[in-house]
Amino acid sequence: MNNPTKAKQIKNITIVLKPKVITEFLQTIPNLTKWLLKRKKTIHFLDYEVDRINKIFKNNLKNINFITMDDMYKVSDLIITLGGDGTLIGVARKATKSTPPIFGVNMGRLGFITEFSKVDFFDDLTSFFNHGLEIFKQSLYKVEVWDKLKLHQKGFFLNDAVISKNEISRMFTLSISANDEHICNLSGDGLIVSSPIGSTAYSLAAGGSIIHPLVNALALTPICPHSLSNRPFVIPNSFAVEIRIPDRNTEVTLTLDGQETFTITNNMHIKISKSSNRSIKMIKNTNRTYFHTLKEKFTHGRRN
Repeated sequence: MNNPTKAKQIKNITIVLKPKVITEFLQTIPNLTKWLLKRKKTIHFLDYEVDRINKIFKNNLKNINFITMDDMYKVSDLIITLGGDGTLIGVARKATKSTPPIFGVNMGRLGFITEFSKVDFFDDLTSFFNHGLEIFKQSLYKVEVWDKLKLHQKGFFLNDAVISKNEISRMFTLSISANDEHICNLSGDGLIVSSPIGSTAYSLAAGGSIIHPLVNALALTPICPHSLSNRPFVIPNSFAVEIRIPDRNTEVTLTLDGQETFTITNNMHIKISKSSNRSIKMIKNTNRTYFHTLKEKFTHGRRN
């Protein structure tokens, strides 16, 4: 559980918003900032949001500060995301070892990772500042793209890494290994490598299993496999996964959390492993459980 005294000591708060939206925030953001200022908090927004924040506040930016995303991770005691899972994931993917706790508010309908509702989050914030709430850590996963023996690019994901084709209606083959042992050659439209949190996203839509967040696993889910013998399977997240493209003159796309993409050619290979020094801390809504969320969001196990 979070220490109540420590929660009360939180002063610097950065608010991260769902991209592009203005109308939806015209009441929520001014009300939230006023509420936080009454509690003597220092409020920050990201510097690229100046124009949008001006429109929301109608150019009355008294007591509002702007910082870079890099500085957000350094100076903030708490990050509040207002949007959906994508907004929270965008903050999480660039997290550092010292990233503060994230209070994720779902402003839409389906949000699964965001713990708090736009209807109740003021009460939940009050409870957090007054009494403390449970905080849980979630590791990020590191993705390295190697060009022969040279590290070409590197990134991180919270939900999933997806290897998919560039050309319409063209099947390709991937060679998949874990801990230096070859698992299989997969022919089809691609592969999803998913964390337990990400198992309820694209992986689930592609036929993968739902994995509880406390399970230390990675899910490997084929996308439209050519062979019926290529089924989804789950491996320990302590394993390092390596993916190669044996087909010549083939280019595929690597996408991290649906937000960052890399072009992969057949002379490159991909390594995926659990990060040893990057994780996020998310504030948990103690009024909901994982299985309740499954039933609420996906009508899982509900009779029609």
